[in-house]
Amino acid sequence: MESQAQRYPWIPGATTVGVVCRDGVILASEKRVSYGYLVVSKGGKKVFKITDHIGAACAGLVSDMQALLREMEAYAKLFNLDVGRPISVKSAAKLMSNMLFNRRLAPLITQTIVSGIDDEGASLYVLDIIGSVIPDKYAVVGSGTEIAIGVLEEGYKEDMPIDEAKKLVIRAIKSAISRDIMSGNGIDFLLITKDGTREESMKFQN
Repeated sequence: MESQAQRYPWIPGATTVGVVCRDGVILASEKRVSYGYLVVSKGGKKVFKITDHIGAACAGLVSDMQALLREMEAYAKLFNLDVGRPISVKSAAKLMSNMLFNRRLAPLITQTIVSGIDDEGASLYVLDIIGSVIPDKYAVVGSGTEIAIGVLEEGYKEDMPIDEAKKLVIRAIKSAISRDIMSGNGIDFLLITKDGTREESMKFQN
């Protein structure tokens, strides 16, 4: 049976992870940008800060990710100006869902994890290309999903500390990279806690 990449060589790959933990949330993705079997870049960014307490991580076409997140960031700032308070994580996910659904006839080719922390605590939502919204405690999107989700399923625990959750995320993404040709070259992180957001990065050769 021919693979997805053989039938649709333009489909981009990725391994993108989101995890809710005791202290907040972690969003992470590997750095490789690929189209089929062509590695276009070894330093692509797929994890984005939306506000000081909300972020998003994507798998798909980089141009579509960037367009979606720029628009989302602008709407979040407008909400803050109009209402006088930061947008909640759930409202941000719903807003992005509406944006994606409005583009359903010419969809943005991106799967997205929206996550953050607000007055209701830490939360995470998974969105597909037409805006379906699924709340969860952890999620993986992209071509490395089948491998990485198994590692998360085995190792995830409720209320795990952020350092432990980060180690689990690294293990999940490294497992996917070792088997998925369209993922690799390092990991970008966005760690969101009640104290704000922090971006980190690690590189490796695989």
